[in-house]
Amino acid sequence: QARLQESGGGSVQYGGSLRLSCEASTYTPGQKVLGWFRQAPGKEREGVASILNDGRTTYADSVKGRFTLTKDNALNTLYLQMNNLKPEDTAMYYCAAADGTYAYPSLRSHIYDYWGQGTQVTVSS
Repeated sequence: QARLQESGGGSVQYGGSLRLSCEASTYTPGQKVLGWFRQAPGKEREGVASILNDGRTTYADSVKGRFTLTKDNALNTLYLQMNNLKPEDTAMYYCAAADGTYAYPSLRSHIYDYWGQGTQVTVSS
């Protein structure tokens, strides 16, 4: 079972950057899909980015070209570099891990088995 801890959130102005980190305290090879999700007040949770064990990634259209997802297997850490931030990026950001074998990275929250507690990102205009 994985335990995930996010960090790196904060408050920035429009156009600023943040890098979120997600450390998995007990990472196992079976957790082959990792992802970042976000939820703004009054809105449903949405997938932001996902990475498969082989390094393939997928991104929500709203963040393509601005966000980059990487992972460091040696450190059991997942990163989300967020550039050119906009007020609409304001949300609680969660990392997640999925057990099982998947052919593609996924932004569908229901496949994820483990979730972190979240880190708040606030972008002011």
